Amino acid sequence: FRQSDIPKRLIPGTIALGAFTFTMDSLPGTPQIQNIIPTTFFKTTTWAAPWLGLIGSVVILVAGLTYLELLRRRAAKAGEGYGTGHSQEPEPVEERGLPHPLIALLPLIIVGVMNKVFTTLIPRFYGPTSEVSLPGLDHPVAVQVSAVAAIWAVQGALLLGILAVVILAFRPVTSRFAEGTKAAVAGSLLASMNTASEYGFGSVIAALPGFLVIKDALRAIPNPLVNEAITVSALAGITGSASGGLSIALAAMADQFIAAANKAGIPLEVLHRVASMASGGMDTLPHNGAVITLLAVTGLTHRQSYKDIFAITCIKTATVFVVIGVYYLTGIV
Repeated sequence: FRQSDIPKRLIPGTIALGAFTFTMDSLPGTPQIQNIIPTTFFKTTTWAAPWLGLIGSVVILVAGLTYLELLRRRAAKAGEGYGTGHSQEPEPVEERGLPHPLIALLPLIIVGVMNKVFTTLIPRFYGPTSEVSLPGLDHPVAVQVSAVAAIWAVQGALLLGILAVVILAFRPVTSRFAEGTKAAVAGSLLASMNTASEYGFGSVIAALPGFLVIKDALRAIPNPLVNEAITVSALAGITGSASGGLSIALAAMADQFIAAANKAGIPLEVLHRVASMASGGMDTLPHNGAVITLLAVTGLTHRQSYKDIFAITCIKTATVFVVIGVYYLTGIV
């Protein structure tokens, strides 16, 4: 952005497009928690409704890039550049001797491929249920594999991705481990505390009597997919957390969604994809932990950049209903 003289205030919106939208819950197989939570309730996998997910991802990406490009051109026409006096500016990087870009891409590819492989192999290996004997328990613990297969698959894939990073970049990782760990711990604590505080805030909201009124009002929407999309998006907005709103919505109303979908002949994979995508829409209100963290990391304020983050997530929210329309028009899953 600095080299291209693009206003720094557009960075959060650009990052939001890449991190908060289609990669978070639209792309099939994404290992994000918003794509994993529905698997427990609907007995699906992270690859549920792949074509609807891909269609939604393309719509979000094209619309988001178009919006950001319009802002860039408008700023250039007005003579606005990157600006000066910013905080949280990156340190100069020595471009000579940098590793091959494939080293950065290969672990990501490994995670995606192995997630698919584990998703297929785990149910075959364990069967419908798996029993584990633990010390101190008289009887073995039985686990329904369909409810946890997606979690196990993602964990295994991420572990292999981490091992790939260590193997491919052993020298840089080991030489900078102590220094890098300090920055990593500080950054993770900031993100974790922001997100945890907002999740706790959402839990308090869900315990209020007024929340029951909202939940009962949402139940009156007749169409099962529209009902689910509005319910999840509304609760995510109220709680300020995509995962929190999604968990609360499905914990309270998953059985109702499943019954309505079965009655209408709608596959549970479609319920999964709609719920997952809807969670990542209105959750990015100003009090959202990820928004606060993003602005803190980039050294910008809500006044400078929040409107672009909100616009990007509005595109994401509208795309959920585009996907619903595509399903009803074509029946594609």
